[in-house]
Amino acid sequence: MANPKPLNRFQALTGDYGMIVVLLGLMAILSLATLDLQQPVGMVAGRQVAESVNDRKQPRNILLITAEGKLDFEFADAFENQLQRQHKVLARIQGGPRDARLTLEKFAASPRPADTVVCTTAAAKWDPILQSKLTRITPDSYYWPDFLMTDNLVTIAQRITIIGIIAIGMTMVIITAGIDLSVGSLIALSAVVTGVLIRDCFGGKEADFVGLWVAAGGGILACGLAGFLTGFLVAAFRLPPFIVTLAMMLLVRGVANVISDQRTIHEIPMAFDTLGKGNFLGIPITVWLMFMLYILAHFVMSRTALGRQIYAVGGNEEVARLAGVRVKRILLIVYTLCGLLSGIGGVIVTSQLRSAKASFGMMDELTVIAAVVVGGTSLMGGEGKILGTLIGAFIIGVIQNGMNLVHMDDKTQMIVLGLVIVLAVLVDRVKKGQVKWSDIKNVFHN
Repeated sequence: MANPKPLNRFQALTGDYGMIVVLLGLMAILSLATLDLQQPVGMVAGRQVAESVNDRKQPRNILLITAEGKLDFEFADAFENQLQRQHKVLARIQGGPRDARLTLEKFAASPRPADTVVCTTAAAKWDPILQSKLTRITPDSYYWPDFLMTDNLVTIAQRITIIGIIAIGMTMVIITAGIDLSVGSLIALSAVVTGVLIRDCFGGKEADFVGLWVAAGGGILACGLAGFLTGFLVAAFRLPPFIVTLAMMLLVRGVANVISDQRTIHEIPMAFDTLGKGNFLGIPITVWLMFMLYILAHFVMSRTALGRQIYAVGGNEEVARLAGVRVKRILLIVYTLCGLLSGIGGVIVTSQLRSAKASFGMMDELTVIAAVVVGGTSLMGGEGKILGTLIGAFIIGVIQNGMNLVHMDDKTQMIVLGLVIVLAVLVDRVKKGQVKWSDIKNVFHN
């Protein structure tokens, strides 16, 4: 008899939220792979240089020289705000090498000459500054992974929001032993319906706040109705979810093309950017929305009768029916919710790009399914965790971001993503003890 102990250890490592170990491991690998010399810019660099000057006991007469970009202005403002009173900024010059040369020549002949040049790392490479005999103070460089830069981590979180939100609905569908291949097309439908309503019913670029969100609600509702139709066909006629949603994927994409007349809709006002590009406390609004939806979904799946019934349907539909669960109603609910969440994804992408077209969401259904499966939800149904899906979405986002950081081309990225899906399904089978060495050896003998 085989010793089950190794399998038990494996199951313990890859439990409900075991994939968080994989996520942390990926982050560690990418951190090492992207370790690089960092040059501080903007406010961070300005404060750092101000602290360096403040640490010097002797008062300084300073020439502050930068270029004219946004980050250069932030650098200069932060430096002056942090500088202590015993030090004086004689001049603040924001321009190019010629401006720096003229300033240095002017103060060299001044009765109150400067003794220090404070500048950004980029400006420090200008010839006039290099040739100056004044003390030069620039931001200190340091080694830090590109992957762990704050902007990059926020970018990862923001980029997975659409996939992450739709994956909530997909998790519920897969737990019922179903699948929904139409979610990518529903993104396009939501975007196009929202864009057309804004353009044709609410004044286009002159649309007001109410009109924008009524249009967004229309896009979400259209996807909810499509999800309801999918659920009805699956529940009422016992059609295979794979076939129904494959047909719906084509049907919905075609409807989006008809509604948009195969054209991109650009008549979206700038005010609509708030959802897709806005921030609250330094975190994108879309990320806040995603987390709130996950908290709500986790509560529903773990603390309510509806959640228990969804698991029951996926575990054994006939037993669930005999236990009094209204199976058809549950199927209608999960497919409708998946449609509504796909609609939210379409509204977000419309807001981010301030445009709408029927090609949005192409192949996104595969990424969504990958996030759900990697997060530990079984394709056989009856097993999975909402928060596990969130971890899975982050794993997919980290993998894609890492491949971009190491400049991997799109074709190779598709290969890697496909391998991730296969590996995740294989891990699921091994966790359940459904993979045996004897089965593998017998493949070529039977």
